[in-house]
Amino acid sequence: MNAGLEDVVAASTVLSDVDGKNGRLIIRGSSLDDLVTNDRYENVLALLFAGFFPQTPSLPAALGAARAEIFDHLTAVDPTLLTLPPVDAMRALLARLDDGDDLSAALRLVAAPAVFIPALLRLKAGKSAIAPQPASSHAADTLRMMTGDIPSPEQTAALDRYLVTVADHGLNASTFAARVVASTRAGLTSSVLAALSALKGPLHGGAPGPVLDMLDAAATPDNAPNWIAAELARGERLMGFGHRVYRVRDPRADALKSAVRLLAGAGAIDPARLALAEAVERTALDQLKAKKPDRPLDTNVEFYTALLLEALGFPRQAFTGVFAMGRVGGWIAHAREQAETGRLIRPRSLYIGPQPQAAA
Repeated sequence: MNAGLEDVVAASTVLSDVDGKNGRLIIRGSSLDDLVTNDRYENVLALLFAGFFPQTPSLPAALGAARAEIFDHLTAVDPTLLTLPPVDAMRALLARLDDGDDLSAALRLVAAPAVFIPALLRLKAGKSAIAPQPASSHAADTLRMMTGDIPSPEQTAALDRYLVTVADHGLNASTFAARVVASTRAGLTSSVLAALSALKGPLHGGAPGPVLDMLDAAATPDNAPNWIAAELARGERLMGFGHRVYRVRDPRADALKSAVRLLAGAGAIDPARLALAEAVERTALDQLKAKKPDRPLDTNVEFYTALLLEALGFPRQAFTGVFAMGRVGGWIAHAREQAETGRLIRPRSLYIGPQPQAAA
């Protein structure tokens, strides 16, 4: 038995390879570095879906049409739903979708977080939801539906890079949950709902808001060394550092750092905030290495995710939902792969409870 299933191989996949020793992420034969530089989210979605759904050169148009279709489900939003955190309200709306397994069902599920999260944020603020523009790119339309303004090319590119970066990442907890449900031959909506529920857990890493809490507490670059030293002395965890798989720097951290610098170059991020983040990162890495030399604790995906999403205008309580916007493509691809090539997932447990008393 291995608690947490660490190092247990539970599936064969063509979708992604997480190389923790060398700090590499490969998605369908392409490195993350190449994908974030050259591809939009729609291209990576087509890559993930290849072989599991009929391929169509009009996938961006079909995804745009799915966003328009999903918008109609906002009629189900009521005052009670708006009292929930955005990810919980989104989960309730997702549960309304048909539990299909074809490309149309898949695209509706991909479209749903991008439509529901901006709409829920606006409705919770007393504003009207903004209808999708099917001809826009997925990233650009998401930002426009949230703010009401046409995003800059740099803002669109930054969100695209984020969605690409988090699109798939091996057999993480939420993806495994999706595959378990898919192995029963339940539909894609059931698999996505299971995955989203797993993503909510604070140990998964889908909610990088605490990174911003850490930056707020550190306050200034000059104060960062003393604040970090005090946190480590109390045994507190520094958010945005360390990973279950990567023994070196998380490659997604560098992908997102480049997106943050793209925003900075366009004047779309507060220079003081960026300077603080870089000072905290630099100081944290130095102190972690000195205090825990035997533990590989490097920057992970959460650190620059928090800075990027904050710069794009997403509130902290929506970060898990935005993560789901990107990861839903991977969840669906894994669900299809499991349903087509895998068996019902049914591991055994080791009983350690009491035995019945023998009759006298």
